[in-house]
This record gives sequence, C-alpha cells and structure tokens, in this order.
Amino acid sequence: MSLFNPDRDQVRDFFFGLWARSRAGEALAPLETMALAIVLEHPEYHEVLGDPERFRDREWKPEGGESNPFLHLALHLAIAEQVSIDQPPGIREAVDALAAKRGSAHEARHAVMECLAEVLWQAQRNAAAFDNATYLDCLARKHRQ
Repeated sequence: MSLFNPDRDQVRDFFFGLWARSRAGEALAPLETMALAIVLEHPEYHEVLGDPERFRDREWKPEGGESNPFLHLALHLAIAEQVSIDQPPGIREAVDALAAKRGSAHEARHAVMECLAEVLWQAQRNAAAFDNATYLDCLARKHRQ
C-alpha cells in the first residue's frame, strides 16, 4: 500500500485486514494499533469490516444519506497521526482545545474531520497543495462555535 496516497482498495484492505488480525489476536504494528483504537470507537462499522466479500466493492452515496465507513475511519486515522506528530504545527493544541470545549475527544475529532475533508476537497478541486493555514483557521472557527 502506498503510505502517502493509497487507493480505495488499499484503504479498504488495510481496515479489513486490521479487523481480521485483531479478532484473531495477532500482533499489530503501531499504525494498526492506532487504527484499531479508532475502529473500536465505531462499533457501527464492525459488521462491514467483518465481511470483506460483501462490502469490498460497495459504494456509499452521500446523496442517499450514507456515510462511507472506510473514508470515515481513514480521516480519523489521518487526524490521529497529525495530532501524534503535531503536523501541521499547532494541530495538537487546536484539537486538545476543541476536545476540552466539546467535552469529548471523539466529538472534537469529528469537528476536525469536517475541516480536514473541506481542505482536502478544495486542494483536489483546485489541483493545489493542502493549505495548512486554512485547515487551522477552520479549526479555530470550530472552537469559537
């Protein structure tokens, strides 16, 4: 799997494999341990992760009110990695402040996810680099809400 730009199938296989290995009690790599903690916070996705044959090629349509579990988990993992290394600089402090204000680290990460998704979408739409300043500004606005 390309660490920096995985395709849809690679992301799905990562989470399917992670779930299978964790259920079997196998040792996990550090990134997998971080991802498993996120998966365990989302029991609504356990059925999907336990049935790769049924869900590997499934499309979740936002216009139908569906949330793609793999995208959701991958965004959570990206945020966890960003916070762990404080990249972009200031993200850890912003997420911690948002968690304190909202009273829940998980709810804070969902707010962060909205900002991350928006800035990623803008970068893709404009064929531009990810804008750290816009991302951190969005988090500051979330904190003020």
